[in-house]
Amino acid sequence: MYHLRLKGSHYEMGVKRGKIFNSHQIAFPLLLDDFQLNHGRQSEKILKTHYPEVCEEIRGVSDTIGANYLYLAAWMLCMGCCMYNLEDNIPLEIRGCTAFAYSKNGKVIYGRNNNLPPYLCDTSNSEIYAPYGGNRFYITTSSFINGEEGLNEHGLAVAMTFVMTDLKRIQPGFNSCFVVRYLLEKAHDTKQALSLLMDLPIASNCNILLADKSGSMNVVECSPAIKKIRGAECFDNDKIICTVNSFISDEMNPYDDAHGNDYDSHKRYNTVIDSFSLGKIKDNCIETTKQLLKGSYGFMCQYDEEPDFETVWSSIFDLELLLIYRAEGDPRKKKFITDKRLHDMKQ
Repeated sequence: MYHLRLKGSHYEMGVKRGKIFNSHQIAFPLLLDDFQLNHGRQSEKILKTHYPEVCEEIRGVSDTIGANYLYLAAWMLCMGCCMYNLEDNIPLEIRGCTAFAYSKNGKVIYGRNNNLPPYLCDTSNSEIYAPYGGNRFYITTSSFINGEEGLNEHGLAVAMTFVMTDLKRIQPGFNSCFVVRYLLEKAHDTKQALSLLMDLPIASNCNILLADKSGSMNVVECSPAIKKIRGAECFDNDKIICTVNSFISDEMNPYDDAHGNDYDSHKRYNTVIDSFSLGKIKDNCIETTKQLLKGSYGFMCQYDEEPDFETVWSSIFDLELLLIYRAEGDPRKKKFITDKRLHDMKQ
């Protein structure tokens, strides 16, 4: 996993990333068919309307590596949405992730297992952003510029999980990974993030988890047609919310096109909720959350029988202290390291 720090204008940050790509001789197979290219071009117009700064960052990369800007932007906007010709494109669709947040005894903790083909472990990024005019934030991604999860300087955590979408339902708009990046940079708390998210056109099915240091937390179950805000489950004075690769709300079930092919989403969801309700998450929140992510309390990351699929990283965020604990690989085999970069930046 690469650990980057980016600061300055968005174009400057894109140029810096482009120079890194050039120095490592990294090229991208920008292989899009007519459907993908049309989707990407229309989505880029929407991205530019709502988030022109990130388009400048993409342009900084494209100018530096000598790629066509619009083609690069289109390719990135197809990720996690309609990148179905996967044998020729990287990264693969994100399908096997579990994310949750909980409030217990005054602590607000976020956790995630990010499950992907194992070769993406080494090419994933853990990045600190300090953009001019925006929030400073940490983001973890198997791609670049956009991301699967993150935490910003105000103690707001944002994360996505993939939900399968029939191609006929896909519409131009933000893919889930650009939603994560946008909300980290623009929002201060869950309430503001919800307001911003409800105004965004969404390209395909996804879940967006939001949690802030005050303990306010929601999951927004998103499709191109409708969004549903789901609240946390309460147990005594504590509460928890979880998202996997399916919709939990009955109202959203008709939009889920996975038909059960979702890497045991419901098993993972039940493991998280049951671990909390049965008191396995104790006052030593970080350590017991590590055990949850390792699968000590039930099925979470035990994909030993799945070919070319495993947990490529696990994360825990302390939303008040802005501390990140990350295992770079299967958490049963890799130690969690403490990442203080965002904490130190805020200090």
